[in-house]
Amino acid sequence: MGEKRIDSAVASDLSSAMQDFSVPSESLDSPGDGKETRWPIKNWKENLGYFNQIPELTATINAKATWTIGKGFKADPQTTFICDSIRGNKMDTFNTILENMIRTYYIAGDSFAEIIRDKEENLINLKCLNPGRITIVTGEQGRVKRYEDNWKGKITKFKPEQIFHLSRNRIGDQIHGVSVITSVENIILARNEAIADYKIVMHRNVYPRMIFHLDTDDDDEIAAFKTKMDNTYKLNENFYVPKDVVIPELMAVAPNATLDPKAWIEAQGDFFYEAVGVPQIILGGSGEFTEASAKIAYLAFQQNIEEEQLFIEEQIGIQLGLEIELEFPASLENELLSDKAKDGAENIQPNETTAGSGQ
Repeated sequence: MGEKRIDSAVASDLSSAMQDFSVPSESLDSPGDGKETRWPIKNWKENLGYFNQIPELTATINAKATWTIGKGFKADPQTTFICDSIRGNKMDTFNTILENMIRTYYIAGDSFAEIIRDKEENLINLKCLNPGRITIVTGEQGRVKRYEDNWKGKITKFKPEQIFHLSRNRIGDQIHGVSVITSVENIILARNEAIADYKIVMHRNVYPRMIFHLDTDDDDEIAAFKTKMDNTYKLNENFYVPKDVVIPELMAVAPNATLDPKAWIEAQGDFFYEAVGVPQIILGGSGEFTEASAKIAYLAFQQNIEEEQLFIEEQIGIQLGLEIELEFPASLENELLSDKAKDGAENIQPNETTAGSGQ
């Protein structure tokens, strides 16, 4: 038996027992050395599940798409006539097709629509495609060579000029865009795990768990009591037993014995909205403390949306040959400049409300 001496104490080595957080390195999904490089759109079903089941993600992506389209497109009469004639799958308009594609590339990283032209090469329709079925094929020079749509084992090939392709936040010579879900997945999981755990806690406050000390070891008697107790519990009825036959004990956690998750859930929510770039005020929330901070958040969001509108306008120009302008819903710039005139020079300057070159 070891002696009880202070100099026999041993220190642990937590550096080997605990791992520090680190981010794994990545490389771009660039075209390969062969004649062709194929890239099917990955994680579509998983990301679509996130979009359909996580309400804050649904709200933010829908807000991005809705605000980017804004009040709709403006164009000259001839272009307006062409765009107004586009019906997609019959129920679409040019605006809803664009909104659909924006929503899709936030989920998948890329969105695709078939370009349909008449014999004179006039644009007559755009049909949105399922990105989960699309494979992007590039050639030796890294340029898109064709698109392939795999529907139930049947592959339909499209030339580059037959597909309207929007690629979100493409990096370097990467073949594909980047889904917004990739960077916020851990935030979504952390927040919703806490919500699910707290849901159980709240439910157990109304329907607490019990321990019953039964004065019997007969399996049949225990099973009969269990059935009666469970049925009574389901019906929220009282239950009466002879004295000293059953001793009930409430399974409970002492107050303040566990962490309160509400602050954690709220913090993860704030972090999520910051990460996706949508202020809560846009969604009807009140996350900003003052009117001034809400205005600044709105203006920051406006710069982001206007940059995205420019991207859409340019892609429509180079891929469809149409010149349009997407109108922003409502700007606070004039109101802030009016506040500056009233409050003095310490207020917001014009260059703080307008994105400069390269921003």
